[in-house]
Amino acid sequence: MSGIKRHIAVDTNGFPHALGVTTANVTDRNGALAIFKSHASHLSEALNIIADSGYTGEKLASSAKEILGCSVEIAKRSELNIFKVIPKRWVVEHSFSWLEKCRRLWKNCERSLNASAQMMTLAFIALLVKRL
Repeated sequence: MSGIKRHIAVDTNGFPHALGVTTANVTDRNGALAIFKSHASHLSEALNIIADSGYTGEKLASSAKEILGCSVEIAKRSELNIFKVIPKRWVVEHSFSWLEKCRRLWKNCERSLNASAQMMTLAFIALLVKRL
């Protein structure tokens, strides 16, 4: 396995509701569809999904409507090559930074996708326990 992609679905506070790991050769849209299908019960109350431009496409939008009953909104940058915080995207980026604080996740050290997904789960559990 040469690389992985992590996909997470979080609420407005950045807390996870669905986690998934795919190989790097899987597109973002197909990774999102896999998460929608496998975690449909956890995402059933979602009204809107906000995603970055890697998830653009009519297939994803129609599949999200069919599987979850919600719409997909793409949060795009207003200007290229200029850093500007986009609040809607920042929630997910902040959640990814929480994961990066876990030493074992800052680099892909796992040999299987399942082990990597379980490490993500453990990292979020540790984060949530600290916040209690």
